[in-house]
Amino acid sequence: MQRFIGEAPEKIIDSSTTLFWLRRDLRLEDNAGLFHALNENSTVLALFIFDTVILERLEDKKDARVEFILQSLLILKAALEKLGTSLFVYHGNPTEFFKRVSPRSVYANHDYEPYARQRDNEVQQILAKREIAFKTYKDQVIFDRDEIIKADGSPYTVYTPYSRKWKATLTPSHIENYDTRHLFDHFKKIAPLKFPTLSDLGFGKSGIVFPERTIKRSVIEKYHLQRDFPAIDSTSRLSVHLRFGTVSIRMLVQVAIAINEKWLNELIWRDFYHMILWHFPHVATKSFKPAYDHIPWRTDLTEFSAWCKGQTGYAIVDAGMRELNATGFMHNRVRMITASFLAKHLLIDWRWGEAYFAKKLLDFDLAANNGGWQWTVGSGCDAVPYFRVFNPMLQAEKFDPDQRYVRKWVPELGTPQYPKPIVDHAVARDRALKIFKAALST
Repeated sequence: MQRFIGEAPEKIIDSSTTLFWLRRDLRLEDNAGLFHALNENSTVLALFIFDTVILERLEDKKDARVEFILQSLLILKAALEKLGTSLFVYHGNPTEFFKRVSPRSVYANHDYEPYARQRDNEVQQILAKREIAFKTYKDQVIFDRDEIIKADGSPYTVYTPYSRKWKATLTPSHIENYDTRHLFDHFKKIAPLKFPTLSDLGFGKSGIVFPERTIKRSVIEKYHLQRDFPAIDSTSRLSVHLRFGTVSIRMLVQVAIAINEKWLNELIWRDFYHMILWHFPHVATKSFKPAYDHIPWRTDLTEFSAWCKGQTGYAIVDAGMRELNATGFMHNRVRMITASFLAKHLLIDWRWGEAYFAKKLLDFDLAANNGGWQWTVGSGCDAVPYFRVFNPMLQAEKFDPDQRYVRKWVPELGTPQYPKPIVDHAVARDRALKIFKAALST
C-alpha cells in the first residue's frame, strides 16, 4: 500500500529532465552511472524509489535496513541541496512510476539479483515504447558477468582460479575513481523536495546503531591476523555500506591492494558470488549442486526457534544469533558456525537459515548470503565437503578462548538459567554424515 506520495512526478519530471535512479549506490562520489548521466546530460535529477514490491515482503515493520536507507538518503539529499538541486523520492511500484513520467532518459547502475533483473527489464520495455533510453553501468563490483571467465568461455565455479584470473586481469583503470565534482552544475536546479518519514513508509525505528562510514585502516592492516576472533574489533564493518553503496568498491579495492591482500581476497569473494548468481540464478532457491536437494531435511520448528533465539545450549552459536538479533550484525566466523549447526547438527534446511539471516542482517546481500550458506552446507560451488561438520565447542575454544565474546552475549552461561544442549554433538554429527551420504549417493 502506498502511503508517502510527495510531489506528483509529472509536475517535476519533464522531457528535458534526465533521471539518475539510485538503487545500491547511495553516494555522489565515485558513482559510475551518475558520472555518465552528468557527463552526457545537462539537466539531471536524482531519483530514489522506495519499492513497495520489496517493502511489502518485509515482515518486521522496524526493519533496520529501511531506516539505514532513509538516513543515507537524508545525507545525500542535504549534499544535493547544497548544489542547488534535490532528491526526488517516490514510494510505490517502479514500473508504475515509469509509466507516469516521460523523462529525456534514465540512467542507473547494474543490479544482478533475480527480482532486480526482472524489474529492470520491465522498466526498459516501458520506456522503450516511448523511445526513452534506459542506460545502466557496472558500479557495485569490479568485474561482473562475463569479465572473468575460463578460456573456453564458461564461468568459474571455484574461487581460487577465479581470484587468480581476477588479479591478473585487474588494471589501474578498473579501480579508477569516477570524478563527478566538475559535473555538478549539470544537476537540475530545483527547490528542496518533500522527503518521507519512516512512518510515511509504514515503518518504525529499529533502535539499532549503524556502523560508521569509516575505513579503519588500522583494522584492515591487522585483518589477516585477527579476522577470526569475534571478540576483537577485527573487521571493517563496511559490509552494510558496500551493500547499499554508501562507499565505493573501487575505493576499497585501492585500500586493500595497498595494505592487506587477505582483505582484498574477501572483496574478490564478493565479486565471485555476484558472478555465480548471475550465471546460475537457480541458486536463489535451490542448491548449486542438485544432489543436495535430495537431503531429507527435518522440519522441527521447536529446534529452529531455539536456534533463532540463541537458546541451543551451545554458547558460540547462541552468542552469534543473539548478536544478530540485537545488532543486525554477525561476525563472519560465527556465521559459518551457526550455519553449520543449523544444517548439520539440527538437519534443518539451510534455506530456513538463509531466510532468517535475510530478515535480520543489515548487510544482507542475496549473492553473498546465499553463497556463504551453500559453502558451509556443502551444496554450493567451491564448498567445503559435506562431511566437514564444525564442532561448536572446539570453534569456541580456538576463536574465543577467554570467552569474551560468548560472555558478552550469553551472560547466563554456567547458570541454571542457561539451557542444556538441544542435541549431542557426536550423535548429531553421526546422524548428519549418515543422512548426507545416503542422499548424495542416490
